[in-house]
Amino acid sequence: MRSFRLIPDDTRIPFVRYRYWAYAFSSALVLLTLILLPTKGLNLGIDFRGGILIEAGMPGPADLGAMRSTLGNLDLGEIALQEFGAPANVLIRVESQPGGEAGQLAAVNKAKTALADRFGDDISYRRVEFVGPKVSADLLWASAQAMFYATLAILIYIWFRFEWQFAIGAIVALVHDAVTTLGLFSLFGLEFNLASVAAVLTIIGYSTNDTVVIYDRVRENLRRYKAMPLPELIDRSINETLARTVMTSLTTLLALVALVLFGGPVIRDFTIAITWGVLIGTYSTVYVASPLILHLHLAREPIGEAVETP
Repeated sequence: MRSFRLIPDDTRIPFVRYRYWAYAFSSALVLLTLILLPTKGLNLGIDFRGGILIEAGMPGPADLGAMRSTLGNLDLGEIALQEFGAPANVLIRVESQPGGEAGQLAAVNKAKTALADRFGDDISYRRVEFVGPKVSADLLWASAQAMFYATLAILIYIWFRFEWQFAIGAIVALVHDAVTTLGLFSLFGLEFNLASVAAVLTIIGYSTNDTVVIYDRVRENLRRYKAMPLPELIDRSINETLARTVMTSLTTLLALVALVLFGGPVIRDFTIAITWGVLIGTYSTVYVASPLILHLHLAREPIGEAVETP
C-alpha cells in the first residue's frame, strides 16, 4: 500500500517563469506598506506609548479573564495582563492617563479598588511604575536595533556559508517579509508592542530556515548538473524541496490557526502576525530569494569531463 503524499516526488512546477509577476506583487506590497506607515502609522501598545505598570500577587492562581473583565469596565483605556513568573503573579499594563501624576495615581487606586471588590483584600502589590515617553522611545529604538542586528547577523552567516549572491537574495527576502508584516499591523490596526517585535524576529528566523534549505539544494545541484541552465536548476531545486517546505508550513499553520481562533485576545495579534509571516515567508523563499540569484551573476564551476546529467 502506497503512503499518501501531499506533494508528489516528481513535481516540475516552473516557479522561475513567474518571477516577474512575483516581483510586481511583492513591490506592490512593499509600496503599500511604505504608504501606510507614514500616513496611518502603527497602533503602538503601552510598551511603546508609555503607561502604568502594576505587578500584583493574587491569593491564588490568577484568573486573567475575570481580571481583564473587571479592569476593562473602568474606562481606563487599553489594559493588558500577563502572568509574571508564578501563576499568581500578574503584570498589569494600563494606558497612560490624563492629568499628570495625579491622574496616574487615581487610575492605580481605581484599579486596586475594583480588584479588591472582585477578588478580596488579599492581593499584594509588589511594584507600581509609571512608564514615561522617554522609556517608551528607548524601548522602540532598542526593538529597531534588535531587528537590524538580527538581519545583519543572518547576512553574515549566509555570506560565509554560501556565496555573496545567496546572501543578497536572502536579505532582500527577509526585508520583504519584515516590511510587509509591519504593513499588516498598520493596515488592520493590530497592536504593535514588544510581543510584536518578537513576532517579526520569529518571522525572520522562519524565513531564513526555509531559504537556507533551498539554497543548500541549489548549491548541491550546481555541483551535480554543471551544464544545466540556471533557471532550470533553480526550478529543480525548489521542486526537490517543495514537499518539505509545504509540510513544514502547513503543520505550523494548523497550530497557528487554532491559536488565532481559540487563543483569546491576549495573543491574537501576535498569532495573526506569525500566521502571515509563515505564509509570506514561504512565498518569498520560493519567489523572491531563489529567483534573485539569476540576476546577480552567480559564478559557476567550469564543466569537467564527468558531468552528471539529469
